[in-house]
Amino acid sequence: MTSMHEVRIEPPSLSSRGLRIATYNVHGAVGVDGKLAPERIAAVLAEIDADIFALQEVPLGGSAAPNVLAALQRMTGLHAVAGPTLDTPARRYGNAVLTRFPVRAVRTLDLSFRSREPRGALDADIDCAGETWRVVATHLGLASSERRAQVEQVLQRFDTPELPVILLGDLNEWFVYGRTLRRLVSHFYRARSPKTFPTRYPLFALDRIWVHPGERLMKVEVHKSALARVASDHYPLIAHLSARA
Repeated sequence: MTSMHEVRIEPPSLSSRGLRIATYNVHGAVGVDGKLAPERIAAVLAEIDADIFALQEVPLGGSAAPNVLAALQRMTGLHAVAGPTLDTPARRYGNAVLTRFPVRAVRTLDLSFRSREPRGALDADIDCAGETWRVVATHLGLASSERRAQVEQVLQRFDTPELPVILLGDLNEWFVYGRTLRRLVSHFYRARSPKTFPTRYPLFALDRIWVHPGERLMKVEVHKSALARVASDHYPLIAHLSARA
C-alpha cells in the first residue's frame, strides 16, 4: 500500500481514456485549517491522476521559504517545471507544471502589471505519448484592467498556433461576462466553467481550462473530494481531452 508520503501516479494509457488535464491553485500548500501540508496536496493530485497539472501559488524555495514543488515532485514521481513570478534569494514563488510526460521546451512570459503583484505564464511543449501539446499555465491579476492587459499579452502568443493548445489556471475573473473571458473566446473554445472557489462554499468559477481545437474537449469537472475541501481554498478543475484521431 502506498503511504501518504509516497503517492506516485502510474503511467497513463491514452488509448483508453484520452488526456486528463488539471489546474489547481494550491494556496502555498496551506489548507483552510491553516496547516502547511504539501503531502496533502500530493494526495489530492494522486486522487485526480491527471497527465498534466498546472499549479498556482506554489512555493519554489529560497533561504526563507519551503520548496513545495520539489516535495510534490518527490512524492508523485512526476516531471516538474517551475515558473517563478517572484524570484529572490529569500523566496521563489509562482506557477508550476507537473506532468508524467516529457517536457520538450519551456518558455516564460512576464505578465506583471505596473506596481501590482508580479504575475506570469509558464509556456511548455509537452510530448503526450507522441502528440505534442502546448500547455500555458497562468495566474492572472485581481484588477480587471490588469487581467485585460495580461490576456492580450498571452493571446499574442497564439496568433498562428502550430500545436494544439491548453490555456489553464486561476484567471481571477469573477464576472461571467467579463471582458477577459469574452476576449479568450476569440481564440479558444468556451468550456464549461463550474465553481471552484472557495472550497467551503463554492461561489466563483475562478479556475478555467481553455482548449484549441475545441472539439478535443470532452468534459470539464471539479474534483470535490473531502481531502480537496481542506487542502486548499480552491478546488482542482479537471478537463478530459480525446485522444488524437
